[in-house]
Amino acid sequence: MMIDVAEFNGSLGANCTEKGTIFRVWQPLAKRIELRLYDKSRKLIKRAVMRNKDGVFECRVRGDLDGVLYDLAVTRSGETVTCGDPYAKGVTADGRLCVLVNMRRHAPKNWQNDRPIAFPDPEDAVIYELSVRDLSMDESAGFKNRGKLAALCETRSANSHGDKVGLSYIKKLGATHIQLMPIFDFDLDGGEYNWGYNPRFYNAVSAYYSQRDGVSELRAVVAAAHKKGLGVVADVVYNHVFDVEGSVFQRLFPGYFFRTDDTGELSNGSGCGNEFASERVMARKFIVDSLVFLAREYHLDGFRFDLMGLLDLETLREAERKLRGINPDILLYGEGWTGGISPLSESRRAVQKNARALPNYAFFNDRFRDAVKGSVFGEKDCGYVNGAADEWHFEPIREALSGELGEDFWTSDPRQTINYVECHDNLTLFDKLKASFNSLHNEDHARIKKADKMAAALVFLSRGTAFLQAGQELLRTKNGDGNSYKSGDAVNSIKWNALEENRDVADYYRGLIAIRKRFRREMNSAAKTFGHVGEGFVMTAGDFVLVVNPTNEELSPSVAGRFKVFADAERASNKALYTAERLCCAGYSILFARKIK
Repeated sequence: MMIDVAEFNGSLGANCTEKGTIFRVWQPLAKRIELRLYDKSRKLIKRAVMRNKDGVFECRVRGDLDGVLYDLAVTRSGETVTCGDPYAKGVTADGRLCVLVNMRRHAPKNWQNDRPIAFPDPEDAVIYELSVRDLSMDESAGFKNRGKLAALCETRSANSHGDKVGLSYIKKLGATHIQLMPIFDFDLDGGEYNWGYNPRFYNAVSAYYSQRDGVSELRAVVAAAHKKGLGVVADVVYNHVFDVEGSVFQRLFPGYFFRTDDTGELSNGSGCGNEFASERVMARKFIVDSLVFLAREYHLDGFRFDLMGLLDLETLREAERKLRGINPDILLYGEGWTGGISPLSESRRAVQKNARALPNYAFFNDRFRDAVKGSVFGEKDCGYVNGAADEWHFEPIREALSGELGEDFWTSDPRQTINYVECHDNLTLFDKLKASFNSLHNEDHARIKKADKMAAALVFLSRGTAFLQAGQELLRTKNGDGNSYKSGDAVNSIKWNALEENRDVADYYRGLIAIRKRFRREMNSAAKTFGHVGEGFVMTAGDFVLVVNPTNEELSPSVAGRFKVFADAERASNKALYTAERLCCAGYSILFARKIK
């Protein structure tokens, strides 16, 4: 359903200062909107009828209202309904009332001096995806603020073996950015655990992760990360809401903010029952305004867009233009697909095939992911490192390593690819390898480790942006649960003591990342050649040689010379492990070396 309405280019929401607050709400078809203020016990303390000027209702209230609760009584279509403010900067835990926030007042010490990290080349990024709750809930780590944002600011937390965890560990691993799974207000959907992909209010920090002051606590996390040289990326979910009928958007202006199909029913390209109509002018304005607010007020270093394929190209282009005015180095990337059929024309969607229309956005490279480990839609399906080392699986890997993307690929620019083999969705890499090796009647744990290291090497030695899920380097398992969004802490929490058992794997990841950081630019600028060696392959890039061996037989490529070896079956480092007169790659492993001139 399309509704012809007046646009508004000004500021919306509540601007709260010490002297007073200006409230503005856009609803051109409303007859009357009344602002209602409440104290912290939810007792009504003030009513004020808002003035309507060309469809924007405005009200000014004097005095310091920081922390005061509020909602709206909106009269439209012959009825009056209670409604929140879509632009609210704070909200109660139950989502019933909005909270006024003076943003200048809610900040950690020296916040005014904090800045996003300088990061001009997205290919330098190594992104570490984490859930605030999952990071700190397991008893194996000594976090004091379990499950809360404040846990990320702790500097002394360690596992039972004395290994530091949290941001210190992530920095030592070599990641450049942490990607926080949704941290803005969401519905728990009747449970005590949820990943946060049930959005309600997009500008308000979730009370689920905060303790007393979500604004200040999130800013403290960002500042703590920046102090360590880590960027912070927010996972944002503008493609749908948790519950349309209860949504602030629908209650404020029924029918405007959500797409419908030819029958007038809500469309479901998200797979969650609804789609946000980003292409409509004021829906677009909301998304862009929200991103600008979050980037400016929280000094964020990037945004990851959930089901980005449901957002229209024009909205994302406008968002990029304004975001780069705040932070020229901001990272922008997302899922270039939908979760179902959408009425939005495919030519207007931010899907992979339209990547060239968004040259400064990156897209998750699912082709590479499935080539390495097998399809995520079949737990026993195999990829190059776990039993299917054929030409079909090799080609996407060759493209990623070389950066020479085929004509049928969705971009010619490797900066538009996010290379990964594990994220919060689907089986963890360990669980996927275990399931696929079981189908081959091979349950050898050592073989799983070898395949995991091979997969990691392909990620970190490829062009584009490297991405991993928190705990992937610890052989994280969710016991075969491929959709654990509400499975609880026992399944989802990171078991930090696994670092002791799998220290060799974690060290290997750390070494690969260090290799990437030292040699990436040299390798990128070198011409690359590929050749098959047995059932594996060898890549040369100038003086560099990478051998990938998915078989149990040793492979020796016919590359003459004397070499410094930086990674083999057991170890990886940006400093040479040893020198070799000839290259020999052990079974189920990689070998990375540089010819000595």
